[in-house]
Amino acid sequence: MNVSVYKSLKSELEKGRKAAVITFTNMRAGGGVAVRNKILVTEKQLLSNPEKTPHIDAATAERVRYALETGNLQYFHASNGVSILIEPYFPRPHLIVLGGENIAKPLTEFGAKVGFLVTVVDDRPMFANKDRFPHAERVVCDSFNNCFIQFDLNEYSFVVVIIREHRHDLDCLKQALNYKTAYIGMIGSRRSVDSMKEQLLNSGFSSEQINRINAPIGLDIGAITPEEIAISIMAQIISCRRHIRRTTETAADTVSNQAKWPELDGLVLEELCKDTGEPKALVTIIETQGPSPGKAGAKMLVWPYGMTMGSVGGGYAEGELINAAWQVIGTGRSEIHEIDLTGRIAQEEGMICGGIMRVMIEDYPG
Repeated sequence: MNVSVYKSLKSELEKGRKAAVITFTNMRAGGGVAVRNKILVTEKQLLSNPEKTPHIDAATAERVRYALETGNLQYFHASNGVSILIEPYFPRPHLIVLGGENIAKPLTEFGAKVGFLVTVVDDRPMFANKDRFPHAERVVCDSFNNCFIQFDLNEYSFVVVIIREHRHDLDCLKQALNYKTAYIGMIGSRRSVDSMKEQLLNSGFSSEQINRINAPIGLDIGAITPEEIAISIMAQIISCRRHIRRTTETAADTVSNQAKWPELDGLVLEELCKDTGEPKALVTIIETQGPSPGKAGAKMLVWPYGMTMGSVGGGYAEGELINAAWQVIGTGRSEIHEIDLTGRIAQEEGMICGGIMRVMIEDYPG
């Protein structure tokens, strides 16, 4: 049951669509022991039939909608005594680098290291190959005019134009501006950028569309070397990714309306999709107060023989949770644990965060 939910989640994310995993927890009649049920609700389901989303009532559907709009995890107690955890998931951000010369090499490496799915495009085989870009998920050797039909550009796409010859820039920008992407950036001097924007305006693009272009590209940090320039570009992209804002007036708006980009360790998701029957526990941070080592939504898998995958912050807190997870494996139950990092023990262990984490630990046989 749980495996099929995560398989469906993985499929939705690969198609570039948001989805939420909902975990229902209640108490057994015998007392005290929590049991679980998980379902997947897709953004498509909410949009196509919001009043009749399967297995959830209207109030929960509204909270799912809020979670998918903002990226904020929701944990609450329903009126029927059931506790509900709503975990929103967004597709992995896609960095598309148009141009394969010097800056592209460190840019793809840095992009991959901070969690982006990276694609590089160049029209020359000596620059468009996997040996040159080992960190890229995909390397495309094609003309800059034709390559756009190979991408599903959407609000999770970050397009960087760093082509050797500016004659290709205009064509790339014209195509990129026709999509609702998260970011478009172009390298070039202020003079060349102003000329490019004027040409786009004369081609019928609105000032609003043209203002989406980040050019000259990157944050102004005085970068000179290809590596420094790549850092300035990635810093601007990360800033764009992390500071997108949404407005919402839903009743579930109990926290900041800043849109977050929920994180999910790809290796953990792959493991959750495996139907092995191997006993293990799934540890999920469901709430934090103050500065804590892990963020809401972070996950860790724990096996009875000591192996772990993923992280919920490391150090003293993670050690405590691993010990607690061993007690849950094979029991068929889930538990809520609170880790207080404000006290003396945490300080002695060097945990300087000083916050509080609430964590759900589930038996997850797979």
